[in-house]
Amino acid sequence: MKTYDVKVHPSAANLPREGQLAWHIAEFAANCGPLDADVSEMIACRIVDNASVALAAINRAPVAAARAMALAHPRKGGATLYGLSGVRVDAEWAAWANATAVRELDYHDTFLAADYSHPGDAISPLIAVAQQMGLDGAALARGIAVTYEVHVALVKAISLHKYKKDHVAHLAPATTAAIGAMLGLSTEVIFQAVNQAVHLSFSTRQSRKGEISSWKAYVPGFSGKLAIECVDRAMRGEKSPSPIYEGEDSVIAWMLGGKNDAYQVSLPTPGESPRGIMETYTKAHSAEYQAQALIDLAIDLSSQIGDLGQVKDILLETSHHTHNVIGTGANDPQKMDPEASRETLDHSIMYILAVALEDRKWHHVDSYTRERARTPSTVALWHKIRTVEEPTWTTRYLDPDPDKRAFGGKIIVTLDDGRVITGERGVADAHPNGNLPWTWPDYAGKFESLTRDELGDAERQSFLDAAKGYAGLPAGGLDALLPVLKSGAVTPSQPTGQGIFDHGL
Repeated sequence: MKTYDVKVHPSAANLPREGQLAWHIAEFAANCGPLDADVSEMIACRIVDNASVALAAINRAPVAAARAMALAHPRKGGATLYGLSGVRVDAEWAAWANATAVRELDYHDTFLAADYSHPGDAISPLIAVAQQMGLDGAALARGIAVTYEVHVALVKAISLHKYKKDHVAHLAPATTAAIGAMLGLSTEVIFQAVNQAVHLSFSTRQSRKGEISSWKAYVPGFSGKLAIECVDRAMRGEKSPSPIYEGEDSVIAWMLGGKNDAYQVSLPTPGESPRGIMETYTKAHSAEYQAQALIDLAIDLSSQIGDLGQVKDILLETSHHTHNVIGTGANDPQKMDPEASRETLDHSIMYILAVALEDRKWHHVDSYTRERARTPSTVALWHKIRTVEEPTWTTRYLDPDPDKRAFGGKIIVTLDDGRVITGERGVADAHPNGNLPWTWPDYAGKFESLTRDELGDAERQSFLDAAKGYAGLPAGGLDALLPVLKSGAVTPSQPTGQGIFDHGL
């Protein structure tokens, strides 16, 4: 690994491209080393993870709407869509629809450090490009390994949320670099594409605050579509704004910490094998990742508490990030509102703890229904829960050693009779350092549980076999990575309303 100092330079300095972060990203992507066996295996797990949650969300409104938009852009020799057979669309629109399906339930992989991220958001755009370009599984493997590496590096080094910017600003360049790696493009071409992706991907965090809308599900699709367009433009010889990170009017200068800010970003040297994916982790529960360990803890504590009607107060001591993003530190009244959207409820640790304590389980649909949120006992318990930042948890959250990082907290339950019940959990059970770290059988089990009603046994096994052997799939064989559901299981059009794309078809 090599660490690069990244800071703003005056225009008069004429910073050479070889000294720019976008160039370092591109140089790594163009010269990615061979993949280690455990990295290849984990990529297979994440392909399965994405398919599981995408198919579970296949007929939810945002997914159906994104699919309807994609279906308006048919392309012979294009890419396929989750759940449908005999349909091919432009790769950028397949990326839009498929990534929306993956993101909708907030149920796939995550990486937390200086910023937040879902690196698996890039997999759908990469598969779409690989399908349209006739690439094989080995090329796809290289692209996925690169996107995780770049994404993890940026998330470790550069906090976006500190400046109220959304984490798409790291996802887009990581996806762009990976497409370049997958296509075997030169450092120069990838450099230009990354510059454009960074330039266009900055947006505010209002999408994740207040009344959170369905846009949260569309962000990865938007990012993937943008990345494909950036690479296409660069392949045609077009240039992009630079230095995009270090320039006098760059994203660091005006969208992040300002002209006196500096970052250190570590990336593999050319030819070095990428291992970033091994620092990431998936979800056993459909909720914001910082709630994962706390759901596990709440389920365990519930039996100790007994009658939840006797709870006087629940205090969660946790990290700055958890307190301020999904806790009472966010100062979002919507996080305490039974009429709030699903997207808001899965970012309310108060709601999540109340339901986990009452139900002693978590379900990606049942835990979020309007009836569930309105349950009087749940609302009463929900409003007894508050969070505070405990500096020790913040330190553990940001620990540079992945074996020491923690994303949980301590729950302190005070009962009406004065008894106090406490428990703490550093990481989720499914985390690599957890009580039950997930491996291939767990990912396959998640796929089974989420698709058993829409896929027959033979179809499920066929997909799992293809996913496990994805790196050996030949050119033209990547369609096997997007399962087709039973006839009638997918609603092929937008459920409500009509859009511009529908006219003239």
